[in-house]
Amino acid sequence: MKILIAASEAVPYIKTGGLGDVAGVLAVELARARHEVALVLPLHKAVDQTKFPMEIALECLIVKMGDADLFCRVWKRQIMKKFTVYFIEYAQFFYRHPIYDDGAKGYYDNGARFAFFSKACLDLALAVGFKPDVVQANDWQTALIPFYLKTWDFGSDFFKNTASLLSIHNIGYQGIVPADIHRFLGLQMWQFRESEFESFGTINLLKGSIFYADKVVTVSPTYAKEILGEPGGNGLSTYLQRRADDVTGILNGIDSKEWNPRTDKLIPANFTHEDLSGKALCKEALQKEFGLEVNPHKPIFGLVGRLAAQKGLDLLMQCVEEVLQWDLQMVLLGSGDPVLSDFFYHLPTRFPGKFASHIGFQPHMAHLIEAGSDFFVMPSRYEPCGLNQMYSLHYGTLPIVRGTGGLVDTVINYQPPLDLGTGFVFYDISANALRDTIGWALATYFNHPEDIKKMQVRGMLEDFTWGRAIKQYMVAYKEAVNRRKSWT
Repeated sequence: MKILIAASEAVPYIKTGGLGDVAGVLAVELARARHEVALVLPLHKAVDQTKFPMEIALECLIVKMGDADLFCRVWKRQIMKKFTVYFIEYAQFFYRHPIYDDGAKGYYDNGARFAFFSKACLDLALAVGFKPDVVQANDWQTALIPFYLKTWDFGSDFFKNTASLLSIHNIGYQGIVPADIHRFLGLQMWQFRESEFESFGTINLLKGSIFYADKVVTVSPTYAKEILGEPGGNGLSTYLQRRADDVTGILNGIDSKEWNPRTDKLIPANFTHEDLSGKALCKEALQKEFGLEVNPHKPIFGLVGRLAAQKGLDLLMQCVEEVLQWDLQMVLLGSGDPVLSDFFYHLPTRFPGKFASHIGFQPHMAHLIEAGSDFFVMPSRYEPCGLNQMYSLHYGTLPIVRGTGGLVDTVINYQPPLDLGTGFVFYDISANALRDTIGWALATYFNHPEDIKKMQVRGMLEDFTWGRAIKQYMVAYKEAVNRRKSWT
């Protein structure tokens, strides 16, 4: 198939979250599976053109919007014979950092920025003659693509048979923009209605995309079910229910080249499920790196990620001081909410040698925490897919998770009588439930070390590679193509 993936971010060029991981790796894996792939990204200020050399593909691309013509330049990198990465250069919109907000709130022109990018992706495909079977839009930033494919007059039948697939990575972010940009978007007033784009007097880009997309995919089977109701649907469940037959959940894969304890170059010792001795060396290095007491018998509970209420870090904040009275250590790496950041930044001064934190992000620290910890804590209120729990399982680090979204699909709860489990699962959104589950894991560590070892091996043998996901995406793409044929 010929597949165009449009995304606002993708590894290795720029990443702020899971969308960047998935878009970048999925494109590569599709190309490896011998499909012809074009990945289109904005040329953000943070994209390093010295690290990623590129050449001009189009000196001037005219992007016709609803009430304006904009002119941009297009760059490209030829990765493989049938895999090209394109970058849309338009400095007024994309030469800024961070890429979505000013650190406090979203940019005032985000609607215009990403409407332009969505349209530019299609105009680019037309200009270079890349006629896709499917265009995959990702989240609200490219949500207008299904709308443009169905309604825009491109002057030819180039996109007549092109299907659209909308990937929802996190329905909490919907692209709610002022209604007064409807002319720029090319939105007619009859499309500004409750069943399409209108939302309490504003334009909801994701909502409109759900109406126009041929297929809707989320990043885990359980999350696909959760968004069909509330609160999982975050206000959009009614509109998703109308498309329920076209909604599918596909669990993300992980990059097993980057995240592989057998070959990982960012950790001090490699190891496998057959020989975990290297993990003990990683644990010692982790304790030294973060100033924890060096003691192989002290279990380490690791956390890596965004410091936000969605991730349940406020629940940890409420119970962590009680937890740190126990015989354990805890290390945290992340950034985000200022209140949470400030709390976890200062906590090590009160619990020296037991709690350590680094507010920010360093790749080698993330790998070291995954490899050297005994447990990994993810108390998310909701989690569309999650990647860290899968990284943890690959590294023999047992996840402690709340039973939601992709966490349910990847972590098997510890059940000693049945000799089952790859981690510890709780369901209540409460600090007490998190505290008690950490306590359960701690007791198991000391009282049933043989069960801990069995769970480590089970987790390391789980298959979270992209091979399984690619097969499911191919089914979804073909369903989108078939659905496109029925559009009237």
